[in-house]
Amino acid sequence: MELDRADLKLLEMLQQDGRATMQALSEAVHLSARATLNRVRRLEARGVLEGYRALIKRNALGEHISVFAEIALKDQRQAAVQRFERRMAEAQEVVACWVVSGRYDYLVRISCPTLDDYHRLINGWLDETALGIEKIVSNIELQTIKEFTGFPVPRLPARHG
Repeated sequence: MELDRADLKLLEMLQQDGRATMQALSEAVHLSARATLNRVRRLEARGVLEGYRALIKRNALGEHISVFAEIALKDQRQAAVQRFERRMAEAQEVVACWVVSGRYDYLVRISCPTLDDYHRLINGWLDETALGIEKIVSNIELQTIKEFTGFPVPRLPARHG
């Protein structure tokens, strides 16, 4: 899908504030509220906008630790990979999971109330032979410098003339 300057500005604004009014969005892109609404609906229909979420302040739910776990699998066959990925998708403590290149197969971000809870979780995974985990290397988050807030939206070159 070809995105023009107005689409990119809408994406940037909605990524910053998913509750922005059509009036505010339309003023920023210099279009009518109706034209802006039509663009937003088109972006939603084409899957460019996947949804809207509320960001909850992490400590509002109580203290938690955040761990980045590098996980290597013993078995790379499709059934084993699908079983592992399904388990990660279902685990409430797994807040993000990526397939990565390098020495490990996955980078998994996990949030647990305590370090003991984290140990119980990963020991359960290691004991579950069907998951096929060879190794887990844990990196405990000490401080967040910058949290993910969205993808960089490209800038189109300025128009001359």
